[in-house]
Amino acid sequence: MIHLSTTCPDIDSARDIASAALQARLAACANITPGVISLFHWKGAVEEEAEVHLLLKTGAAHVAALAQLVAEEHPYDLPVITWEEVQTTPEAADWLDLSTRG
Repeated sequence: MIHLSTTCPDIDSARDIASAALQARLAACANITPGVISLFHWKGAVEEEAEVHLLLKTGAAHVAALAQLVAEEHPYDLPVITWEEVQTTPEAADWLDLSTRG
């Protein structure tokens, strides 16, 4: 299982990206966590913004397409999109595979 994540400026944009990913069957599940404070370098300054964390659960076969969809749907000029492989139960892996079939 792959966890692909990004931050969004608000819940609505995170929900829109999650919905697009689920509709395209590129993700089996989305978790949206509000209340994230991000500090980062941007255009020569250190910025601080309230953001929303978006985590999408997918399989390795869908990572490239899912990252592209997130980048296209994202309101930021440069959304930071990361992913990592995580271990899960066989049952959860089966659910993910079934959920991301076209």
